Amino acid sequence: MAFNRGVDIGERIAELTVEVKRLNDLYYGTGDSPLPDADYDALKDELAALVAGHPELEPADSPLGKVNAPAELTGPTVRHARPMLSLAKATGEEQIRTFCERFGGQVFRVLEKLDGLSLSVVYVNGRLDYAATRGTGTVGELVTDKVRQVIPGLPVEIEAAGRVEVRGEAVMLRSVWAAYNEAHPDRTLTNPRSGAAGTLVLKDPAAAAEAKRLLRFFAFGADRDGAALEIPVGFEPVSQFVCASVEEVLGAIEEIGGRRDGLDYDIDGAVVRLHEPAAFDAAGFNSAEPRGAIAFKYPPEEKLTKLLSVEWPVGKIGRVPPRARVAPVFVGGVTVENITLHNPRLIRERDLRIGDTVAVVRRGDVIPFAGRSLPEERDGTEVEIVPPAHCPSCGSELEVRGTGEERWCVNLQCPAQATRRLMHWASRQAADMEGVGDVWIEKLAEDGVLKRRSDFYDLTAERLLAYERMGEVSAKNMVDSIASSKGMGLRRALIGLAIPMASDGTAKRLCLAGYERVEDVAAATAEDLVAIRDIGPKAAASVVAFFARTDVEEEIIRLRERGVDLDVLDEDRPLDAAAAGDSPLKGRSAVITGAFTDPRSGAKISRPDVTRLVEHAGATTASSVSANTDYLLAGANLGASKTGKAEKLGVTIVQQDDLWQWLADAGVL
Repeated sequence: MAFNRGVDIGERIAELTVEVKRLNDLYYGTGDSPLPDADYDALKDELAALVAGHPELEPADSPLGKVNAPAELTGPTVRHARPMLSLAKATGEEQIRTFCERFGGQVFRVLEKLDGLSLSVVYVNGRLDYAATRGTGTVGELVTDKVRQVIPGLPVEIEAAGRVEVRGEAVMLRSVWAAYNEAHPDRTLTNPRSGAAGTLVLKDPAAAAEAKRLLRFFAFGADRDGAALEIPVGFEPVSQFVCASVEEVLGAIEEIGGRRDGLDYDIDGAVVRLHEPAAFDAAGFNSAEPRGAIAFKYPPEEKLTKLLSVEWPVGKIGRVPPRARVAPVFVGGVTVENITLHNPRLIRERDLRIGDTVAVVRRGDVIPFAGRSLPEERDGTEVEIVPPAHCPSCGSELEVRGTGEERWCVNLQCPAQATRRLMHWASRQAADMEGVGDVWIEKLAEDGVLKRRSDFYDLTAERLLAYERMGEVSAKNMVDSIASSKGMGLRRALIGLAIPMASDGTAKRLCLAGYERVEDVAAATAEDLVAIRDIGPKAAASVVAFFARTDVEEEIIRLRERGVDLDVLDEDRPLDAAAAGDSPLKGRSAVITGAFTDPRSGAKISRPDVTRLVEHAGATTASSVSANTDYLLAGANLGASKTGKAEKLGVTIVQQDDLWQWLADAGVL
């Protein structure tokens, strides 16, 4: 972003300071940001350049010279044994040469710079003690319980004595990110990095794990009591090269850059650092950066094209995001014709206009977006992009929500929302109508054949064959797929109804709480729902308001008349009261921690499998110990944090041998 010389320098420094801090808080507080990395870097670089020329104007709360971090850490914290600092940035060959020449005669290490979230994982005498984020650089936020659930490959024990710290990066694989977005079209993640950061700020990691919102950890270094150590067995190391000269360093940077688009994880650069730990330590640190390392950042792949038009499609829960068409351009390995503009605030701040020459950015599999426009290319024919005041589908007035100034249609009868809801009902996580595609749903909705979910079950092969390009096999597959979906059950039905603020996890918890029929959920009060663990007041109020609608009540009746099963399935319910008998788990709250071994086979059993067994025995599970916890179910290789907290709060600690006996007595095991 270029500085406007008509603006007072002091005012601009103050303005940039506020904006950079706001973006830091958004990213580290929610895991997402309204700006792409390149734009964030441009703001911070502009601030640094202005402060360098006018150091007397730098405010006391300047974000420069500090580790990027939120204003405050909200959870429990731990002080790092050694600071976890940011790295100085290089964008050109000369900066790398200057860095290497500063340490003439030294050997260098070049590593992939993964685009995720830095973590410190600490073991004491071979057992996982805690995991923490980088936080402020000196103090990190403890996320031990979360990483146990969302990083399934993280070792819970290693073969090493003493205190061993492994540092690395938690990333969301591109394939995981794409699969999650496909399964959750109403709650898509902006990109894999935001997905990684957002996953570790979630209050319910169990729900994230259940939704397959999982991460992978790559280690880039380890030490024992401050002395460098080989990365322990069980960890996946970051890919790296050892280089004896600056030419080898530059070659390694080029090789990493050349293969990054073929990886299943995002990298935004390469880290160059002194190879020998003693040399690295001797180089020292400044306030926010080690002097013995530097990060080379690859430019995002971008190509120039024309922004042709902007559309405002309506989603199934009413969000109206901007989508732009551009002149076809080959970027990031694919031909791009459609891009996202993120939100109206971003359009306004970047002054994007129809007809502009824009730089289309595509990193890996991330949805292409307009990184910037080129105002100098304008000829006066460009048209301002004005967000709609009324819904493009139904004409009702739109609401403006959030920092992104997003537009929302609140008309529940909006035709576009109705079509999106039909698509969601047919989706894999709901009715799973495999033979019914979105194109046909849209066509049938346009013709008035599909107006509500229950209309699917009135479709016949004869009716479908009246359409061109509909063959007998396709018609039969569609009708058969719809028929087989009738056995969906309560949990999938609650997902398919697309209740605002009610996640897939909410549907699961309602089933485990003992709700047998959708009518039972409809009759529940907000107080009833809030009493269920992990269902908050806002979600509860939203569920109650949803089922209070006359159209929803009528639709449930219509679905029942067509034979759709809206009752809880055995696989989704806890063990019934008769079978559970007097099991100590029935009606209790439990937290599961440690590693478990199946008593029947002697093999390791995953945490989700233990959770399923415990819930089927009538308990509810939570991710962290609190005053409301009845039992801490303890496997092997425990960390000290949960057991210490349980002892302090008087929570009963149950060893796994006793747990297996309880489950056997309840008939679950």
